[in-house]
Amino acid sequence: MKILAIGDVVGEQALRYLATELPRQRRALGADLVIVNGENVCDVRGISPTAADALIEYGADILTSGNHVFDRRDIYDYLDRSKALLRPINYPAECPGEGARIVTSADGWRVLVINVSGCVFMDALANPFASVEHALDGMRGKYDLAVLDVHAEATSEKIALARYFDGRIAVIFGTHTHVATADEQVLPNGTGYITDLGMTGPVDGILGVCAEDVIFKSRTHLPRRFTVASGEIRAHGALFEVDPVTSKAKSVKRVVF
Repeated sequence: MKILAIGDVVGEQALRYLATELPRQRRALGADLVIVNGENVCDVRGISPTAADALIEYGADILTSGNHVFDRRDIYDYLDRSKALLRPINYPAECPGEGARIVTSADGWRVLVINVSGCVFMDALANPFASVEHALDGMRGKYDLAVLDVHAEATSEKIALARYFDGRIAVIFGTHTHVATADEQVLPNGTGYITDLGMTGPVDGILGVCAEDVIFKSRTHLPRRFTVASGEIRAHGALFEVDPVTSKAKSVKRVVF
């Protein structure tokens, strides 16, 4: 079984790019399940119902998100009524949406997808370890294997979660920093892991944002409205090959297209 995970989509140019490239890559890579983090698709911050539906139409089976998922009010009702988009599971229960959902892969396996936010250098949400543990316990017996998107700033927090759940979750990948890491690996107990998938967006900016905006803000500390960079689009992610019978990963490969 092959699971393709695509890093944070930044901007509507990247959305248009995926319209042709995502279905093409899904076929070329033979992916049985595609997970896309789409929280920044609406030009830097947030995701709209229209953009979420488009990503599903282009070939994503389920969408994960992160700390910008609630930036647009029009997504609130969508989170409650749609099965397509997750928000981090450790937000308060009063928040719209869910943080874990079971999806069926193209080859018929039941996959529990969990989205969690880190707490180091980010909002002080519920403990991510306990939140993920609760999801695994609550869904026990209903899924064949589990996947976790850790939307976090600190690499140490991502690695700690991966080591803690090694062998219990088949695939764990990090999102949020928009910079792909080179530590793809299968952990000792069989979890496929990479600290950050990277982003899907313009390569000539800074994390997908116009370089001049970021440099001005960094130099002066004055307010500056960020705009999405223009130019060449590139998608980053990882392809995980998993044995669904044992729920162990066999390989992890970085993907760029």
